[in-house]
Amino acid sequence: MTDWITYPLTLTGQSVILRSLDNDHFGELETLAKDKRIWEFYVYDGSDSKTFLNVMNAAIVEREKGNQFPFVNFHQQDKKIIGSTRFLDIQFQHKKLEIGSTWLHPDYWATEVNLECKLLLLEYCFEKLHAVRVQLKTDAQNIRSRKAIEKIGGQFEGILRNDMIRDNHTHRNSAYYSIIEAEWSVVKTNLAAL
Repeated sequence: MTDWITYPLTLTGQSVILRSLDNDHFGELETLAKDKRIWEFYVYDGSDSKTFLNVMNAAIVEREKGNQFPFVNFHQQDKKIIGSTRFLDIQFQHKKLEIGSTWLHPDYWATEVNLECKLLLLEYCFEKLHAVRVQLKTDAQNIRSRKAIEKIGGQFEGILRNDMIRDNHTHRNSAYYSIIEAEWSVVKTNLAAL
């Protein structure tokens, strides 16, 4: 394990604050996660409390191993948690990681929240960690998510077929995207304008 990303970590924007996930966030997140619309394209159904809490507990364990770093999304004006996101597949030796497991309550879909969260995360990756690659992926059928990734500057790399197996035993094809260090200044300018 490396201390490439130090716990606890807080990233503050104008409308949202990303705070390190802790066990005391689970209750509020579990209530938010009850909306089934959130989980349509996930490999698990987070509206099921047992499943959701298993996923959250696993995120804490993976943080302790240095493999992931989960956050809660706190909305400053509304003064409440509205979702979660995390760094995944953290590879210090290759200076790369993934932004993923992002979900927001549907009340905050198509708002500035996702753009600002991605800006905060990407700034941290490229300007503090000096990452050379940040990966993002989504269900190949999740057009809304794919458009959101493209909007922030993610470059489409391809579809990995049968990339994941859902809890219902069906196969998920994943659309892979990335942003690399040479693209960051342009991506940041475009994100700030959005």
